[in-house]
Amino acid sequence: MDLFELTQALVDIDSTTGRERAIGDFLFDYLGALAARTGGRVERMAVADDRSNVFAAWGEPDVVLSTHMDTVPPFFPSREDGEHVWGRGACDTKGGIAAMLKAIEGLLGEGASNVGLLLVVGEETDSAGATVANRQPRGAKYLINGEPTENLLAVGGKGALYLDLEAEGRMAHSAYPELGESAIDKLLAALARLAAVPLPSDPLLGETTVNVGTIAGGRAANVVADRARAEVMIRTVGDTTAWKERLFAALGDEIHVARTSEVPAVRLASLPGFPTTIVKYTSDVPRLTAWGQPFLIGPGSIHVAHTPEERVPKRQLVEAVHLYSEMVRRLQSGR
Repeated sequence: MDLFELTQALVDIDSTTGRERAIGDFLFDYLGALAARTGGRVERMAVADDRSNVFAAWGEPDVVLSTHMDTVPPFFPSREDGEHVWGRGACDTKGGIAAMLKAIEGLLGEGASNVGLLLVVGEETDSAGATVANRQPRGAKYLINGEPTENLLAVGGKGALYLDLEAEGRMAHSAYPELGESAIDKLLAALARLAAVPLPSDPLLGETTVNVGTIAGGRAANVVADRARAEVMIRTVGDTTAWKERLFAALGDEIHVARTSEVPAVRLASLPGFPTTIVKYTSDVPRLTAWGQPFLIGPGSIHVAHTPEERVPKRQLVEAVHLYSEMVRRLQSGR
């Protein structure tokens, strides 16, 4: 398959998070055939149940290319026009996988060695694949991670603080609200206090931002709500220790933090001659610290990822093959 056919073949496999087995099998077979021809090796890294990372290596890798196999829902298949490959995962990050595969094929054709490819599951939710991989490093000095950066080298990325908030109240007839306690009112008041907490900015990464992503509660319009819940995602720009205390204090005693998780913001390296950018999203990079000095770059725009219009420009796919190949050459040569 050529680059565009390979991208479409990957897009056409439903690999929404938790359902990565089929694409893992496809990639294991594809890499197995390549390894058999070129003296490499391929293995699965078990994550959970039917989910596994796939790792391929030629020699003892000092540079490893890496990205994730899973996508957000809903799945929809590929289509192609003169400028783009469309479909779920086209830019996030199946186009990146295809470009990495073709880059490695080209490098091997030039006689390169000591290169690897790590493809992980679960990036779109809890980075389960990256967490497992980080307990099984392979001695690499450099990690080139793929995310949609429009082929610009990201020198920084925001972190994320996730909060799952719950409030409890007491049911009553809505005609007599004084007999109950509204969990929805408690939650809305807490979210307003949270929004008023001063949050830091950073010269490189910009503003800390807060998004109330989901909110739910109550039983019916004529019942005072006895329960309410909200999920909040805060995009962070640095150390969160000091202001997290203020944040939790602002929520108040009536709000229960049912679950919280955090991924730190990152500062990343640049390479001479590679244009740079800043990204506002998180990636698996903070969870792959044992795999060498990280770089972040890939084809496609984050602005269409996770949308019904997800697509990747064909010219960026071609360019990404060249960029990944050149980065491996430079890092291995020390230039």
